[in-house]
Amino acid sequence: MSEIILMADPRVAAVPVRECGEPLAGIRTDGSLLVDSRKEDGSTAFRHLRRNVLQRLLEAQEQLPEGLRLLVIEGYRPPGLQRRYFEDYAAALRAEHPAWPDERIRSAASRFVSPPEIAPHSAGAAVDLTLADAEGRELDLGTPVNATPEESEGACYTDADGIGEQARTHRRLLGQALTTAGFVNYPTEWWHWSFGDRYWALVTGAACARYGTCAYDAVR
Repeated sequence: MSEIILMADPRVAAVPVRECGEPLAGIRTDGSLLVDSRKEDGSTAFRHLRRNVLQRLLEAQEQLPEGLRLLVIEGYRPPGLQRRYFEDYAAALRAEHPAWPDERIRSAASRFVSPPEIAPHSAGAAVDLTLADAEGRELDLGTPVNATPEESEGACYTDADGIGEQARTHRRLLGQALTTAGFVNYPTEWWHWSFGDRYWALVTGAACARYGTCAYDAVR
């Protein structure tokens, strides 16, 4: 397996951001993209992405074989919620590994939740998603979306061994469609893909990120 660059890696934070000012756009529920409701908490923020990111997601949908559809779980995530997710997971790791220094906790936590200050979701640049059939039934991709490294015993890693052949095929189909549309994957989470953020810039060699943290009121 090639080197996995974690979100906590200083190289990610070092990528400059030249915010393009592109607004967030809502995913139309009557379109080709399916949107799951599990992240709905009284706000529709989770079903928004930067406009160009959403367009690329629609392009990825067109790359899928007939009968398969993208099922979006979560797009934009408000910075406060991102911070809570990160701190809660870090606290759980600290309770399990009290001897670990803070930097190791931060690094381990970033396998599953990005540090808030560079989080792609809070830039409207990342989407958590999976595959569904034509009737909207979620397909087998080896683990549930958002399974932690601990509870999945590492099977959440995109290239993990030990998942079934069908799940591996589904991951490959998902990856081919999204990569063709310009997205990059976070290798510790098969479901997490992004475009235009710091992590994307580092992986693709872009000079800077297009999107930085934005507020939900950036919707226009």
